[in-house]
Amino acid sequence: MRRRDRGARAAGLVAKPGRVKRAALLIAAALLAPVGAVVVVGTAARAETVEDAGAGGRADAARKPANHRAVAGVPLAAATAMAAPPPSYFSFSDTVISYRFQGPSAEPGLSVRRPDGTAKGRLVPREVPKNVVNLFHANSWAYGTNLISLDILQSGSQDAAGDKLGQRKNYGATEVYLIYRGVLSPNKIFDTTAFAIPGLVKDIGLAFGADVNTKNTTFDSEKRAGTFGLNFAFDVPVGFVNLKVQAYKEFSRNGFAGDPPRQESGIPAIPGFDYSHFRSVEFKTTPEFELTYTIPLAFTGLPLALAGFNTIVMPKGRYGDVNQYRTKTEFVSQTNLVLDIGQLLEHAPNRVEAFVGFQYWHNKFGGDPRSTINTEEKALIAGVAYHLK
Repeated sequence: MRRRDRGARAAGLVAKPGRVKRAALLIAAALLAPVGAVVVVGTAARAETVEDAGAGGRADAARKPANHRAVAGVPLAAATAMAAPPPSYFSFSDTVISYRFQGPSAEPGLSVRRPDGTAKGRLVPREVPKNVVNLFHANSWAYGTNLISLDILQSGSQDAAGDKLGQRKNYGATEVYLIYRGVLSPNKIFDTTAFAIPGLVKDIGLAFGADVNTKNTTFDSEKRAGTFGLNFAFDVPVGFVNLKVQAYKEFSRNGFAGDPPRQESGIPAIPGFDYSHFRSVEFKTTPEFELTYTIPLAFTGLPLALAGFNTIVMPKGRYGDVNQYRTKTEFVSQTNLVLDIGQLLEHAPNRVEAFVGFQYWHNKFGGDPRSTINTEEKALIAGVAYHLK
């Protein structure tokens, strides 16, 4: 559900340690979200919806937007990717594997019925715990940077797996979410400082990326998204702050579409209507804004850093069984407090970290809360990360 950029002179990083640090910070900014992702994104973000048997049925299934996510693991991984020894081709490179628990997570459309004194009771959002393994890689080369984040997310049984026939399983769904973000620096390519604003922005780069996901639920999400725009690496005293301003285009799949609504949903079927037309979803191109940061907290006397991201995706069109709902502006924010355990205990920095954080997601996947239940997420995060050397 479940993002950083770089702008130091990559070619000089090997010779100048100060530049190594600068490039590392900029690499982290190449990716936003879980995250979205990534990363990621969304995740990071998924847009599968789960039909709750006996708790809303098809009527709720029609009220889910398709997929977008910021990847929760990306900001942390990028924030900790600071000091890997440079290989021969890359001026900077780091690979991190991490585990995190996050919850309660929200899945738009996922609900459960609770007693309220009426015969049917009321529908309330169903909360979902998730265990996530993330593989993250970032590098810097002569003309820019690359970042890849792969999330494997295992939901609790509250978010049940399912098949394309609508059969729910008695175990939680598994999602795989991949994010790529790249930045090309005109300052590096043309050996100039023209693409900078002295004292404010140290590098303006060309940003591009992609999101791909799959999840084994009845919704059968198959997100394919692309981003393209500009990355602004701000000139800050310590750490990094980066802003992406870009276009976002998404394709996905709605496994709940394709058949007329069931009688119990209360939605009348349209005779002769081609419902299958809405199984494949194409959203409109829309603006997206990604802010990522890492701020060392040296004043604490501990190897601590604050790392996070904020993403805004503007309305991207319609969703639903027959596109009857409009997407809303989506906002996701995650902040992690990262402790370098290796540095603290064994004076071996950038090897093992522990982190805790919080994620807030408003209008998740662009869902309209007036039409779709469970579109607001307030999740706690805790995990560990290990740098592969």
